[in-house]
Amino acid sequence: MSEVVNDLVNDALPLVLVVEDDAGMRGLLKQILEEGGARVALAEDGQRAVAFLQQQTPVVVLTDLKMPRMDGMALLRWIVRERPGVPVVVLTAFGTVPGAVDAMRLGAFDFLSKPLPSPESLREVIGRALASHGQLRGPVAAEGVISEDPAFVKVLELVRKVAGRDTTVLLTGESGVGKEVVARAVHRESECAGGPYVALNCAAIPESLLESELFGHEKGAFTGATAAHPGMFEQAHGGTLLLDEVGEMAGALQAKLLRVLETRRVMRLGSVQERDVQVRVIAATNRELEAEVQSGRFRQDLYFRLNVFPIHIPPLRERPADILPLAHHFLAILGGSPGRTRSTLSAAAEAALLAYGWPGNVRELQNAVERATILAGGEVLTPEHLGLPGASGVGGPARSDSPPGGLTLKDLERRAIIAALNGVGGNRRKAAKQLGIALRTLQYKIKDYDIQ
Repeated sequence: MSEVVNDLVNDALPLVLVVEDDAGMRGLLKQILEEGGARVALAEDGQRAVAFLQQQTPVVVLTDLKMPRMDGMALLRWIVRERPGVPVVVLTAFGTVPGAVDAMRLGAFDFLSKPLPSPESLREVIGRALASHGQLRGPVAAEGVISEDPAFVKVLELVRKVAGRDTTVLLTGESGVGKEVVARAVHRESECAGGPYVALNCAAIPESLLESELFGHEKGAFTGATAAHPGMFEQAHGGTLLLDEVGEMAGALQAKLLRVLETRRVMRLGSVQERDVQVRVIAATNRELEAEVQSGRFRQDLYFRLNVFPIHIPPLRERPADILPLAHHFLAILGGSPGRTRSTLSAAAEAALLAYGWPGNVRELQNAVERATILAGGEVLTPEHLGLPGASGVGGPARSDSPPGGLTLKDLERRAIIAALNGVGGNRRKAAKQLGIALRTLQYKIKDYDIQ
């Protein structure tokens, strides 16, 4: 029997690598995932998994933690270093949840305990990991980035210019615009791409714990510190550390962060010894840090230290040419999830997407597409499935007459008409019905917009 078994029945299905030393469990996991619509490759331990990963790149890796020769933690470290961007889900025996938490800190996507609660729980976690993969590319994209809009092309140009240096980068933009996607692009394009990529959301961790998460602690440093713990700076040594929502950091911690950025040395809580760290720091915020400095809520010296190479990511409403490519990208990911059927967008749905203002940016678009696919059940998505404010005559955020991205409402209307005509093979009557307008109105607009 081959050490690594790959089922190649249908190359269009997502490939999941299952790494498990127990033959019975391997077979069960393979059966559950294949019934959910995935291809499955099998490996008996970490060494065989590495051999497979050096030949092929699966969409998701599902691995046990305790295995002979090379365990799951060692495999996880290898994947984070050599195959960044491939999500890893770890399996842990009941009672060893702390090991799974350590795996999450190292970069695992999620964990499941054994025995499995249900087949559906496995498929749900793998489905979310598939949706996070983001490997499809746009025509001008860096790896993992989808874009066709000139406004975002400028962002990618800045990414390429700064990636080859160890300069600190400050990413700014509204919530949901894709700041972490850009941060990962900087890491992948950099010389430290082979090192770890560690992300910390400063707003998601209580102030009392954030210092320990950043800089680490020694055993006994505080109540509950039963073992030494390396902080995020140490975990990111030789790679990249993203400090997301850095504008939420408390003043006392800002001073300690500034010292680390200046000296490239960290001191764990409860220790008197400093440790050298070589880390590329990327900070991200949706706040106006200059205004925060003026109000006294953010240190000016830290702002200058972070703002060495600023990159502003425009909101989705200012890059309208990205809306449909992103929507199709999310549909492709969702269609590849176990148990999901690939949906498509009707011309009217595309018109609704283009006409909406997207105050929640890319994150809102992704959520809207996922919700619509659930409602549609694999059928063609319509504006009713999307449920966007204004899509069915309901008031809501819509585009202005002259959007910042340079497209007017007439431009968007012309695009919608062309999409409708293409979708029905040029049949004007069907296109008018899809667009919800009279045939005579459509004929007038075709002539007015000079649509061939």
